[in-house]
Amino acid sequence: MNILIFGATGMVGQGVLRECLLAPDVERVVTIGRSVTGNTHPKLYELVHKDMYDYTGIESELKGFDACFFCLGVSSVGMKEPDYKRVTYDLTLAAATVLARLNPGMTFTYVTGAGSDSTERGSSMWARVKGATENALLRLPFKAAYMFRPGVIQPLNGARSKTPLYNGIYVVIAPLLSLAYRLWPDRMTTTEQVGRAMLIVARRGAPKVLLETPDINALR
Repeated sequence: MNILIFGATGMVGQGVLRECLLAPDVERVVTIGRSVTGNTHPKLYELVHKDMYDYTGIESELKGFDACFFCLGVSSVGMKEPDYKRVTYDLTLAAATVLARLNPGMTFTYVTGAGSDSTERGSSMWARVKGATENALLRLPFKAAYMFRPGVIQPLNGARSKTPLYNGIYVVIAPLLSLAYRLWPDRMTTTEQVGRAMLIVARRGAPKVLLETPDINALR
């Protein structure tokens, strides 16, 4: 498979990239973002692109992919709805619309979040925007599209949050997360499992398109 990853410098994206590079059936991995990940690997090519809303000049480099793993995301804390919509809905659809046109045989997997609102009418702003993004992605003419809705994610294998505060919290509670994952596997997952689950849906699909934490963990 040839895999395209958005958000490979983030905590989830780091875990997904690692699993892609380890997978024997993945021949090529291309990351796209405003900066490089710093990884080197024979399978890996890093495409630096500053304007994540416009892909006009690089469309030739976005063809020939079997799957896209879209791991970009920001916290909604302190943001107003129009601003959050621009960096969530608008940014995601700008990329996905181009990819659907260039790669009709692609499987597109989007990391959204537990509690996303498919009705788009709930009281939670972030959940409405995420739900609207999911709905729009599912309408695009991909071969298949899956929405990953993880809750708590335990970073493994050196994956780190880009937000210093969050990264500090993860360091402090790491032993508790390991225990919680063993005790309540339906309530949390890991960066490793998210990456492996994405590869599984790219290979053979999944029973449903909206995948909550238990669904993600069940993909083996």
